[in-house]
Amino acid sequence: MPTTERTLLLLRHAKAQQSQGLPDHDRGLAVRGRRDARAVGQWLSDPSRDLALDLALCSTSERTRQTLDGLCAGGALVRESRFDERIYNASAASLLGVLLEVSDSVNTVLLIGHAPGIPMLAMALAIGGTGSTKTLERLSKGFPTSGLAILGFEGGWADLAPETAYLREFVVPRG
Repeated sequence: MPTTERTLLLLRHAKAQQSQGLPDHDRGLAVRGRRDARAVGQWLSDPSRDLALDLALCSTSERTRQTLDGLCAGGALVRESRFDERIYNASAASLLGVLLEVSDSVNTVLLIGHAPGIPMLAMALAIGGTGSTKTLERLSKGFPTSGLAILGFEGGWADLAPETAYLREFVVPRG
């Protein structure tokens, strides 16, 4: 039986507003964040990338929800979205735990979360992989808001583990 190649997109939410007395979970996007989220959506919707997003797993925070809305407004097509409170400010290990539960009927997952979990997960999965050295170098220099790491791996979601994926691309679209 042939193995299936999967695609994992790890997105750090777009630029958030300063707290202004709000609880962290309730902070929305800044004006720049709204523009950047839309730019990520435009980047994802480029037909030359051929990215069909089967499932978006999103933190329950306001800024990640608004980031997902901006992606869709920018043209990204997301077939199914799930909001999961375990993603909010989660560690890389906790995020990996959420991904291990994804059904193998899903080929492409977009995970929208927070730093430091999202950047740490990208590095943990990609280090030692067969991805581009230049891309890995760019990722290691920082993972700003709206940073998007695209990784590929073979097998089922339950097989995903540190150093099993390769980094295809790391981009930071700006609006």
